Amino acid sequence: MSNQDWFEKGLKILVERDRELAAIIKRYGSPSQWQRKPGFVTLMRIILEQQVSLSSAKVTFERLCNALTPLTPENFLKLDDTQLKAIGLSRQKKRYCRELSQAIVKGELDINALEILDDLTVRKELTKIKGIGDWTTDIYLMMALQRPDIFPSKDLAVAIAVKEIKKLDNKPKLEQLETIAQLWQPYRTIATMILWHYYLNRKK
Repeated sequence: MSNQDWFEKGLKILVERDRELAAIIKRYGSPSQWQRKPGFVTLMRIILEQQVSLSSAKVTFERLCNALTPLTPENFLKLDDTQLKAIGLSRQKKRYCRELSQAIVKGELDINALEILDDLTVRKELTKIKGIGDWTTDIYLMMALQRPDIFPSKDLAVAIAVKEIKKLDNKPKLEQLETIAQLWQPYRTIATMILWHYYLNRKK
């Protein structure tokens, strides 16, 4: 089954299974698939997106790409602190991006091999690296590796979307989010994309 066929099948099943997700699609249309090319560049971008807005991360990412052609681990490691600060990387992000670059250069991480590994092994390999936790791994699994049943329970936009569409009094905790998401298995990746679609469009 192609990614597009899988996506359309998942949307159909989720709409039948969850009326709040169905209402999102009825109001805002189908979500994007949020596909990104697997590899170093995408993982770097996701690190830059940690705990900041997508628009802010996009600006920093574009500056980084303009400064380095091509954007490779080897080229990234050539930039000093002053250059990285001018591009817009915080001290923490400098460290995380260097940790990733060094892991690849030293052969500690074979980023291309992740495509053929199962979800749990991908998570184990990525979270060995300082600055890459569950959220970053979840996003990489979803967007780059197109894994069908990933749920980023630590994503703020997901938590806010669930609170609003389910009409909860408070933002749900991780355990509550994961319990709610059980209804969406084995299409939690697509459910997440519907939630993001809602979050990005709800105030327009």
